[in-house]
Amino acid sequence: MRSLLLHLSESKRLAPLMMKNPVSRRVARRFVAGDNLDDAVAAARGVNQARQTASLDMLGENVTDEASARRSAENYLAIFDRIAQERLEANVSLKLTQLGLDLGTALCEELVGKIVTHAARYSNFVRVDMEGSAYTERTLGVVKRVRAQHENVGTVMQAYLYHTEQDVRELLEIGCRIRLCKGAYNEPPTVAFPQKSDVDANYVKLMKILLPSGIYHGIATHDPAMLQATKEFAREKQIDREQFEFQMLYGIRTDLQKQLVREGYRLRVYIPYGTDWFPYFMRRLAERPANLTFFLRSLVPRRS
Repeated sequence: MRSLLLHLSESKRLAPLMMKNPVSRRVARRFVAGDNLDDAVAAARGVNQARQTASLDMLGENVTDEASARRSAENYLAIFDRIAQERLEANVSLKLTQLGLDLGTALCEELVGKIVTHAARYSNFVRVDMEGSAYTERTLGVVKRVRAQHENVGTVMQAYLYHTEQDVRELLEIGCRIRLCKGAYNEPPTVAFPQKSDVDANYVKLMKILLPSGIYHGIATHDPAMLQATKEFAREKQIDREQFEFQMLYGIRTDLQKQLVREGYRLRVYIPYGTDWFPYFMRRLAERPANLTFFLRSLVPRRS
């Protein structure tokens, strides 16, 4: 089922049907703050009031022309302006294919550099999201080159890929901040661990490399076992709770989010918004059976 949903997330025919469907739109609002920046700002304000920080992401990927890539970049500049105006405790996450990576690394790198430079004026931070494995090497190349000029940029590492440990070690050598997640794309067994147990084991291994590095990283997971492993390792190595943060997705396991805050951990909530929500929504359904069950139940008409 997970593989099927991830495959469907790439469907250009299904996307418009789902995005026009009122039930799909209603359920998507559980995971997506809304259609516009005002919606994201409102969600971030609520997150801040709950003693959590935020990361705003304007949904969109795989643009096919330079004009669209440049519009996306301008929108991200506006996001940083708005964060500052609203005095939000928030940074920004973005995908490189939204900034023209499919059109060439030169254009993409130019736009990322422009965004990171703008963020630095506000002493803010840009997180470059990781996409499917076909983009990993190019994404890391852009991040490393931009980071050579600006320190306020980091990226995401996915524990289900075999090559991630080597990539993590190389990023740590240049002081790069990393968000560690399990990975949410449909990858072949030639590049990714096919078994959840192996992904979990690698996640814990990578977490134990990141936390003692002296660099501020994000441990992104909703898995109670991964949360517990991180807490225990931090206690064992006397790593202060101020030296890292947990990260979770908007609308998912809010019970765990509140629990972490009560326990005194730092928590950042990833808040996506925008009209291009279909691929993100499908990946969220694929991640946890509970999400899919919630969606399927929503399709059943309620009795009056």
